[in-house]
Amino acid sequence: MTEPDANAEQPGGVREELERLAMRGKLVPASVIVPAWRRLTEGESTWPVRGAVLAATALQVAIPNRYEIPPTWLLPTLGVLLGIGLSIAHPRTITRHTPKLRLISILLIAVISLANAGSAGRLIRALLNGTANETASSLLLTGGAIWLTNVIVFGMWYWNLDRGGPAARAKALKSYPDFLFAQMTVPPDLSPPEWQPQFFDYLYLSFTNAAAFSPTDTLPLARWAKMTMMVQSIISLGTVVLVIARAVNILK
Repeated sequence: MTEPDANAEQPGGVREELERLAMRGKLVPASVIVPAWRRLTEGESTWPVRGAVLAATALQVAIPNRYEIPPTWLLPTLGVLLGIGLSIAHPRTITRHTPKLRLISILLIAVISLANAGSAGRLIRALLNGTANETASSLLLTGGAIWLTNVIVFGMWYWNLDRGGPAARAKALKSYPDFLFAQMTVPPDLSPPEWQPQFFDYLYLSFTNAAAFSPTDTLPLARWAKMTMMVQSIISLGTVVLVIARAVNILK
């Protein structure tokens, strides 16, 4: 009479040990170990950025001349140049990291930002001095155009500076993010494995900061990010509060 194989039935037998070792040896997907926003990826499309530049240019054309920083053709021209430069440097996707082109784009965005801030300052000064004689609807449209341009421009700032810009993010040149998005903190089963921040995410960040005057679901980590968001909130707060107050006063 043969004795039963003890390892075949016991929980700690050879079979289960081999299965445990086999499971341990399985390869873990790279997306679980290193998320997409921290490794080499394909560059994002340039079309959303081109659309945003076109929208900002159209909004600046709609602002009355008295609130624009002279010469009045400066801001629309810079918007067109930024769109053309982006199309030439990156026809479809942004994959090439060129410091000179990035510097030029930052300078153009800086000039557009200063011009829009100047328009907001002129509007606020006219409201405080009582020289804004437009109708309530015209005043709201002017304030709305400045506010929306503020959203687009600061969205471009965040998109162009976070982790060195879109090309640097695609090449994973910097490991530490300047903004902490919600997808970076949730468990892997709650976020797509190939998720990485793109222009719309930064535009949404800019919109919520301009509307709530504070961060919402995305937190600034770098000091420059905190300071930039603070400046945007100040411009947005002054524009929204004074324009709405004046419009309500006119309607009464």
